[in-house]
Amino acid sequence: MEFGIFVQGYVPAGRSAADPQAEHHALMEEARYVIQADKSGFKYAWATEHHFLDEYSHLSANDVFLGYLAHATERIHLGSGIFNPLPQLNHPAKVAEKAAMLDHLTGGRFEFGTGRGAGSHEILAFLPGITDMGHTREIWEETIAEFPRMWLSDEYPGFTGKHWSLPARKVLPKPYGPGHPAMWYAAGSPSSYAMAARKGLGVLGFSVQKVSDMEWVVDSYKTAIRDAEPVGAFVNDNVMVTTTAICAETSRKARQVAANGQLHYLQSLLFRYHDTFPRPEGIPRWPELLPEYTEEIIDLLVAEELLVCGDPDEVLAQCKRWEQAGADQLVFGLPVGIPYEDTMTTIRLIGERVIPELDTDPVHRTSRMRGAP
Repeated sequence: MEFGIFVQGYVPAGRSAADPQAEHHALMEEARYVIQADKSGFKYAWATEHHFLDEYSHLSANDVFLGYLAHATERIHLGSGIFNPLPQLNHPAKVAEKAAMLDHLTGGRFEFGTGRGAGSHEILAFLPGITDMGHTREIWEETIAEFPRMWLSDEYPGFTGKHWSLPARKVLPKPYGPGHPAMWYAAGSPSSYAMAARKGLGVLGFSVQKVSDMEWVVDSYKTAIRDAEPVGAFVNDNVMVTTTAICAETSRKARQVAANGQLHYLQSLLFRYHDTFPRPEGIPRWPELLPEYTEEIIDLLVAEELLVCGDPDEVLAQCKRWEQAGADQLVFGLPVGIPYEDTMTTIRLIGERVIPELDTDPVHRTSRMRGAP
């Protein structure tokens, strides 16, 4: 199992009230987290694309963010988690150009994740007259297969569809060979996992909450991918899942950091905006918040496998549960409500004491698939 982190530009109101430059500091700190993850042996870093999601995510121009990190890192793969290719947001030809450019700047370390956005507040702002988020799936499906054609054809023959069109043109630059970046889809529902598998796409499981959720994820995905008809040059057989991680030298310290990290506020914001995610019973409607997390609640979240938290030995055992459940890649959302040094400690300790026990392959999984004959 491989490891990664994801960043999103989280700028909670409490931080802004205490620091007039909170937005700038949050973005710069998250860039440093990726740089440290690169040094600590993490193989992937994913940067979100979100729009209008006050506090929850101020990382809207992730192509710019990843371009900076391309120069600031050496080995870690940098992924769009996601680029939104709906033509009403980003014309597909321009998305193809940005992806290929990042492939060059990273020396082949770019991972091309796409999706349809976080929810109605974000996406329907770009789709006047549309009230159903389900409509975006049709638009995305019309678009996704065109990217390999734009990348791999000397001259793209053009496209005329229901939602967008492009005449014959040379789409430049071409990716940094061989082939093109690994392709991923941010999926939520079981049908989305199976759909992505049939297209040969890896899945970005941002909606997976706990280890037991992996059962239907792996079953629906791994069954469907056996008969994949890939839209790209190769099948990216990959299930990535996310969880929050806090690691410290002692179990008590990790739980104290978690309890003081305002994790309930980030979780409340998630359900404020992600109205396409499954909503567990008992989640309050914004602006009502989830209760603040005590150390007892942290213990419960760890026991329910909803949070990775503890000393390095505990974190290793918790990560092994994800590996046993079938995750190909485990990605940590760093709880950026906690102090900067505590987050850097999490990255360093996991890199030193956890990753070497579970990821012994020096080559990235996607690099193997991309380079296979």
